[in-house]
Amino acid sequence: MDGWVESGSKRGEPYFEDGNIILNCQDGDSAATVTFRVHRGVIARHSEVFDSMFLVPQPGADMIETMDGCQVVRMWDSPLELSNLIIALYDGAKFSNERLEDFYYLAGILRLASKYFVTKLRAQAILHLTQTWSYTLKGHDDMVEAALRAPLVDGLSYPRVHPLHVVSLAREVNVRIILPSAAYFLSLYPLEDLLRGDHPKLNVPHPSRPSSVLSPSDLRDYTLMFQKRLDIILDFVRSFCGKRTALKTCSTAAACTHGFARLSSRLGRSWITRTGPLHYMSQAVSELSADHKGGVCGPCRQAFAQDVAIMREKIWNELPSIIGLPSWEEMVAIDLEG
Repeated sequence: MDGWVESGSKRGEPYFEDGNIILNCQDGDSAATVTFRVHRGVIARHSEVFDSMFLVPQPGADMIETMDGCQVVRMWDSPLELSNLIIALYDGAKFSNERLEDFYYLAGILRLASKYFVTKLRAQAILHLTQTWSYTLKGHDDMVEAALRAPLVDGLSYPRVHPLHVVSLAREVNVRIILPSAAYFLSLYPLEDLLRGDHPKLNVPHPSRPSSVLSPSDLRDYTLMFQKRLDIILDFVRSFCGKRTALKTCSTAAACTHGFARLSSRLGRSWITRTGPLHYMSQAVSELSADHKGGVCGPCRQAFAQDVAIMREKIWNELPSIIGLPSWEEMVAIDLEG
């Protein structure tokens, strides 16, 4: 319910007429304030910080700030983010991943849920982030496939958010489990473009938008991931494929070995600096399977596919260590189960 309760003060949403406490915050750079009238018990039960904030002993009744007969508690948060947090505490959060605004909504809730130790809501937000910025190889593959199939929305490709904003948010709220995946995808962007900061996904104005600037630690992680990504591709093309030979039991060993050499040659000509090696390896398996004239027999193709799967899993498991993070299992325990 919108409206003015007094000069310079605007009612925010929610504003319950039967609420018994008012949260008051400043509306951006203006002098106006936004007020939220809520129920002390509903808000306090979700957060020890809120509970303690509302129970702070007052020096005297004459010093208590009131409005509409309720105690006023000053907040120093974005009105939009505070509104979304309060509504989520009453009705539950509604996370989605259809538009860029969905990420900003989540970012604001995660920011305040972390600040006020709303642990359940924080965990829900992190879990939703991992649906895109996954801690599993299958989740990564699903995200890439979704990105390849999804149409543009508001001129932005899937996922609508730039990985730099994901990295910045993760640093801000101390969430590590999404960092390896986000850093991996961030390394697909040219450094010059990141430093220029003019990508459309980075410049959509919103009060909950994370930083669009590479911090020194982010630049370090970007460099490490970029270099490792190129090393993986070159090793896969030159050694894994280029030096691969037929199975010992193969009846057409010469043809199969030559087929792998041909595959290596084609792969060597097709990759670019923005190539993601994990998806590239899957494409190589599909290419070899579809190339029935390539001279590689069925058993050798099957063995190749199995070895690629093992290699991809190994690379995925090592992804966090590239940027100095604990194992996936440790981060799951800290960020999702802690």
